[in-house]
Amino acid sequence: MRGLAIGIMSGTSLDGADAVLADFSAVPPRCVAASSLPFPADLKQGLLALSTPGSDGLDAAGACSVRLADIYAEAVALVLEEASLPASAVEVIGCHGQTVRHRPDLGFTIQLNDAARLAERAGIDVVADFRSRDVAAGGQGAPLVPAFHDAVFRHPSLHRVVVNIGGIANASSLTPGHSFAGFDTGPGNVLMDGWARRHLGAEFDVDGHWASQGRVIPGLLARLLEEPFFAKPPPRSTGRELFNEAWLAARLGNDTSPADVQATLLELTARTVMEAIGRHCGTPDEVYLCGGGARNARLAARIGELASPCPVYPTDRLGVPTGRVEAMAFAWLALKCARREPLDLAAVTGARHPCILGALYPA
Repeated sequence: MRGLAIGIMSGTSLDGADAVLADFSAVPPRCVAASSLPFPADLKQGLLALSTPGSDGLDAAGACSVRLADIYAEAVALVLEEASLPASAVEVIGCHGQTVRHRPDLGFTIQLNDAARLAERAGIDVVADFRSRDVAAGGQGAPLVPAFHDAVFRHPSLHRVVVNIGGIANASSLTPGHSFAGFDTGPGNVLMDGWARRHLGAEFDVDGHWASQGRVIPGLLARLLEEPFFAKPPPRSTGRELFNEAWLAARLGNDTSPADVQATLLELTARTVMEAIGRHCGTPDEVYLCGGGARNARLAARIGELASPCPVYPTDRLGVPTGRVEAMAFAWLALKCARREPLDLAAVTGARHPCILGALYPA
């Protein structure tokens, strides 16, 4: 695949928008330029409210969509400025949008975005709404990134597993001689970030430093691991609809030491990632981490301990920075859509047949 494309991702963590300008003539694809823009506090609160069942409002959703599109357009302008390129040099923008409700069990998934406004402001064709086509074909609509992981990170003789740790964590299994597979493992950063906001007034626990000061609470961990989602076979996906502050509060009991709870939440993420890999991927030769959680030193170290003797590396080692993988994936998915190339995600989402993912908004 050749061409320049921009991918934009804002994930479950709600920390902001990441944009990447990628050159797909190189192997692995080359990150030409990148930008990250944090969400303003009031927008973040609005998105959090919309992500909580029962607090929906059509006016609020519309207003957030417009503001998201403006932030996405600003991120595009920044990467073009960094790369010293005009908009005309870019074939397409792939914009995932902001997930506020993911209910494949009910046949729908909602990512806020105003793709038409983004196309108007950027002057570049936009592909958006990637998940809906997969859901329409009977799939989970997520995760979608395993297809990109397969295209970029597969090794001819080594079994690799790529773990993307965003708000929710997902794993892609790349086994030589077999088609790729993938699934959500459960919470990534979402519970840890919420607990840090509540007790530290911070957006996240930098490097897992606070968690490292606490001790894992065995009883609490056992209650958390009783969640039926962890026992479900793939295809499976999840989000804030399940893993949220109310879910945690219902299981806390008398475990009130904040640092100990944070340590337990970190252990939950690491444990569920590695247990899911062991149960559904077999024994990999290498594990690679990407996403915001890959920059949590304590979490990465704990996953490494649980994976031993299998080595665990950041995707930087394969030529793609950990914080750029998802945005680059949606640039790649946008090129696939623009060129009307279907993807077969049956082994990941359970879709009945290959689909062309995304809807095109011409500039």
